[in-house]
Amino acid sequence: MACSPLRALRALDPIGALRALDPIGALRALRNDWKRFLLILALGQILSLCITSTSVLSNKLAERQTVTTPNFQSFLVYALLLIVYMPLTLVRLGPRKVWLNIKKRYYWYIFMALVDVEGNFFVIKAFSYTSLLSCMLLDTWTLPCVMVLAYFLMHTRYKWTHILSVLICLGGMGLLIKGDMDAGKNYLATDAARGDIFMLIGATCYALSNTTEEFIVRHRPQYETVAWLGFFGTLINGVQMGIIEHDRLKKMTWTKEIVGFTIGFDLVMFVLYSIAPFLFRLSSATFYNLSILTSDFYGLIFAKYMFHNPITPIYAGAFVMIVVGLLVYYIIPQVAPVRMARVYGFRTPIPGDLAPNQGAEVATAPIASHDDDNRSVAGSGLFDPDSKTRVQDVSTLA
Repeated sequence: MACSPLRALRALDPIGALRALDPIGALRALRNDWKRFLLILALGQILSLCITSTSVLSNKLAERQTVTTPNFQSFLVYALLLIVYMPLTLVRLGPRKVWLNIKKRYYWYIFMALVDVEGNFFVIKAFSYTSLLSCMLLDTWTLPCVMVLAYFLMHTRYKWTHILSVLICLGGMGLLIKGDMDAGKNYLATDAARGDIFMLIGATCYALSNTTEEFIVRHRPQYETVAWLGFFGTLINGVQMGIIEHDRLKKMTWTKEIVGFTIGFDLVMFVLYSIAPFLFRLSSATFYNLSILTSDFYGLIFAKYMFHNPITPIYAGAFVMIVVGLLVYYIIPQVAPVRMARVYGFRTPIPGDLAPNQGAEVATAPIASHDDDNRSVAGSGLFDPDSKTRVQDVSTLA
C-alpha cells in the first residue's frame, strides 16, 4: 500500500518529520545540531590530545628514569582529583546528599575506580611484553566492549549508521597502524602471549570504567563522580603502589626534568578526567572511544616537530576517515529509552540525583547544574520527600 512522503518520513524519523512542518524551526534546529556536534567533536579531540600528551610525557620519563613507576604517576592524578573535586562536591551538594549517595552506592564507585586503576596498570605492562602492532590492534577491543555494555546497562539501541561509523573509524585506525608498520615503528615481543592477555584485560577494564562512569554521570553530577573516582582511586592505587613500587621509589633519582615531566603528566591526566564525564553526558562512552582513535595521529604531529619525522598522506587519510566516522555516528544519535537498567543502588532516586533521559537522545542530553541544595532536588527530576512529586522536564537541567 502506498503512503504519503510525509508519512514515510515520519516512520523513518519522527523528529525530522516534525521539523519538516516548520522550515524556520528546522533551519534553527540544524544550526543548533551543528553547534552541538562541533562542541562534542572538540571535546573528543581535546581528550585525544590529552592521551597523546600523556604518551609523550611517559616516554620522556621512561628515557630519564632508571626504574618505572606507573602506579606512582597515577596515584598523583587520583590524589589531585580528590583534592580539587571533593571540596567542590561538599560545597555544591552539601554533606547530607553526598553521604546518602555514597552510603547507598559506594560499591559502584569502588568498582569504577578499581577497573580504572587496573586498566592503566595492565595496559602499561602489556607494552613491556608484546609488540606495538598487537597493542594497537588489541586496544580497539575497548570499543565493542563499550557498545555491548551500553546496550545492557543503559539500554542503548544502535542503528546501522552507528555500526557503519564504527567500521569507518576502525578503518582509519587500520590506516594509522599500517603507516606505523611501514615506518618501521614496530618492535619485537618479549612474551607475546602474556602481553596480549594483559592488553585484553586492560582494554576490558577501560570499557567497564568508561561505561560505569557514563551510567553514574547520567544519575549524578559530573564533579561528584570524579571526586569519588579520585577518592577510591587514591586508596586502591596507593595500596598497589606500596606493594609493587615501594623499593623502586627509594631508588628514584629526582631531577628537574623528571619532576617537570611528572607534573606535566599529572596535569594533563587531570584535564582528561575532568572533561571526559561531560562528553559522556553530552554524547556517550562509545563516541568518546571513537574520538580518541585520533590520538596516534596527534602523536605523529608531536614526532614531526620534536624529532622531524615525516607525516605521510596515509596518516592524513586516516585522520579524515575517523572524523568522517564521528560525523556519521552523530547524524542519527542513538536513542536513550525512557528507563535505563534498574540495577541495585539506582532503583530509587535519592536527593541529588539527576533526571533520567525521558526518551531524549543521548547525543543531546543536557548538562546537569546544581547551584544549591534546593535546585539540585527540585530541578533535576527527583522524588521530593515532602511533596512526593517528580519533575519530568529535563530542560531544567540545562
